[in-house]
Amino acid sequence: MRPFFVSLLLAFPSALIAQAPSVDWPIYGGTSDNTRYSTLSQITPANVKQLAVAWTYETHDDFKGSEMQSNPIVIDGVLYATTPRLRVIALDAATGRELWSFDPTFGKQSSQRFRHRGVTVIGDRLLFTHRNWLWALDRRTGKPILSFGDSGRVDLRKGLGRLIEGVTVSASSPGVVFEDLYIIGSTVSESLPSSPGDIRAYDLKTGELRWSFHTIPHPGEFGYATWSPDAWKVSGGTNVWAGLTVDHKLGMVFGGTGSASFDFYGANRLGDNLFANTILALDARTGKRIWHFQGVRHDLWDMDFPSPPALVTVIRHGKPIDALAQTTKTGHVWLLDRKTGAPLFPVAEHRVPPSLIDGERASPTQRLPVKPPALVRQTLTEDQLTTRTPRAHDSALTIFRKFTTRGLFAPPSTTGSIVFPGYDGGAEWGGPAFDPESGLLYVNVNEMAWLLKMEPRSDKSSYQNNCASCHRSDLQGTPPTFPSLVDIGKRKTRDELVAIVRQGQGRMPGFGEVLEGGAINGLVDFLITGHDVAETAAANPNFLKYRNNGYIIFNDPDGYPAIKPPWGTLNAVDLNKGVIRWRIPFGEYPALAAQGLRNTGTDNYGGPVVTSNGLLFIGATTYDKKFHAYDKRTGKLLWEATLPASGNATPSLYMVNGREYVVIACGGGKNGAESGGTYVAFALPQP
Repeated sequence: MRPFFVSLLLAFPSALIAQAPSVDWPIYGGTSDNTRYSTLSQITPANVKQLAVAWTYETHDDFKGSEMQSNPIVIDGVLYATTPRLRVIALDAATGRELWSFDPTFGKQSSQRFRHRGVTVIGDRLLFTHRNWLWALDRRTGKPILSFGDSGRVDLRKGLGRLIEGVTVSASSPGVVFEDLYIIGSTVSESLPSSPGDIRAYDLKTGELRWSFHTIPHPGEFGYATWSPDAWKVSGGTNVWAGLTVDHKLGMVFGGTGSASFDFYGANRLGDNLFANTILALDARTGKRIWHFQGVRHDLWDMDFPSPPALVTVIRHGKPIDALAQTTKTGHVWLLDRKTGAPLFPVAEHRVPPSLIDGERASPTQRLPVKPPALVRQTLTEDQLTTRTPRAHDSALTIFRKFTTRGLFAPPSTTGSIVFPGYDGGAEWGGPAFDPESGLLYVNVNEMAWLLKMEPRSDKSSYQNNCASCHRSDLQGTPPTFPSLVDIGKRKTRDELVAIVRQGQGRMPGFGEVLEGGAINGLVDFLITGHDVAETAAANPNFLKYRNNGYIIFNDPDGYPAIKPPWGTLNAVDLNKGVIRWRIPFGEYPALAAQGLRNTGTDNYGGPVVTSNGLLFIGATTYDKKFHAYDKRTGKLLWEATLPASGNATPSLYMVNGREYVVIACGGGKNGAESGGTYVAFALPQP
């Protein structure tokens, strides 16, 4: 039998939450439906201008290029989160005082950049991931629960059907809890070799694997025929890296998958590739498929579903319908019936261009929702190029004319193409917020173009293009200025070499923004073995004839987007009518603002939180370091504050001892922005 107070809270949640002395933010996204909605009402549109810093917590382990994206969990007055180096911390949620800290490396911290969005707290335990380990800690002490898995942790590489040396499996987003199960997706390599992106459920108490769903179907399983016959042995990805959502009443778990590995060339995975780029509905108890909806067939553009689905209720013909809203990198919103997966707005099938690369076979059609309309531009034309300065325009025009622009879903080519919307959206991993009273979905989006060119895969060429100018073609270097790389594999481990190439060391710059993961791995293999992967292609099941040229944003010579603003917007979408109610430019560059060029919008990461009494809180903007509060009805800015570093994370709202707080992780580090490692909590002044 439930205690009286709990029964009352379930019956009248809104009335009691407003009066409760303490209100938690208990899971990632705030509520199990992932709508990022709060009924706390102490902070109002009328008094939000009085918000001030209540406390700050410095992690002291941020470093150049680090990011911190955690959405803090608050339970019983304690805040749980992660730091840039993936320590887990517990803080007094009213003061920011550290209660405990757990270092999963036990003092062997590195400067590897992690993208991690938080932890799961349930009962007496806290679960989180570090590299390939799923840990269970005692949430009161921060010490490992030794009865869970192997002395407190489970190896996520196990149980996937294949274990590939040197390939890691982790999870950048926390899992979800259903009954006695912990259900989690994964983060895997987007290049080959890669691990499959199975969705898995673990026993909360013991860490035992209870069920697993193959997102790349095995022979005899539904969807197997949508791949090349042996793809299940080699292909990776199709992973739910952005997180899952549970409907406890229906006993269903939902997730949007990413693209198959390798992202940009799929000659070894011909077909539609179920369940890549798919919204999946599984039986939460067994992992059995209930329904699926594929958004992109045979993805060649890294068009992952970038956030957990939001479980919403919409009105159709005067009646409520339980639905699911999924935002996309193309800037669309898929609205599906939660029980069946049927689209609730019309869907249009579009003929798309064929691939011109040998061995590739792109899908002849792709589908997009007719409503709501796209939140970002869908194709790039010359008249949309920047006019910020004549020099910037001329540079953009020169590059534009060198690359092909055949529109959305034009396959990659060896001559080069402009991907727009780009790899980072449209919508991104922060996800939307939903207001059940108005039916408005709040979505922040990016408008960024990227340059994609496919090139023959050659590790030797990669070395000659990026390293030989300093270290010489024969790897001898010119010591001491440029050290010899001969036999470097005997002096450095493979992981150390990957980190150096990605991040740089000393006077050597990092190549993480220039080379994609497969190119970095291939380059390191060449340094260690002296062999070009192309020379052993016949014996290498992970060899593909082409690789992409890196992840390159289409910028002007001054580092600003080479297209006309807006470069980022904040939108309110009416899910009942399928229309956009308001849209505003979101973010600005301080240097441009000082010159009078304001409200350009910027790329933005991390999502909003909406309140029942009219507020929309969001950080997210990459370069101005602002934290904002808007009027949710109109998009009018009501309050803003400057953070120590960009708040590229989703904030949390909670109440402790009758005082309401809003807290955000200030990690920065995106696309060249300054990194940080501070948590900042705001509240109204105490009387």
